[in-house]
Amino acid sequence: MIMATGSKKTFGKKKRLAKRRRQNRNMPTWIVLKSNGKVRNSPFSRRHWRSSKLDAS
Repeated sequence: MIMATGSKKTFGKKKRLAKRRRQNRNMPTWIVLKSNGKVRNSPFSRRHWRSSKLDAS
């Protein structure tokens, strides 16, 4: 798969990639503290750029 540079991506594709980027964050610390450590992981599993690829076509 050939990755397109920023100017070659359509706006819709950039929006989808941005959403996946936001979903790939850690759970905020205040949520972990508020739940006494019961909630640790995001409902969307963390994705490593090398381990699994996105289907953001």
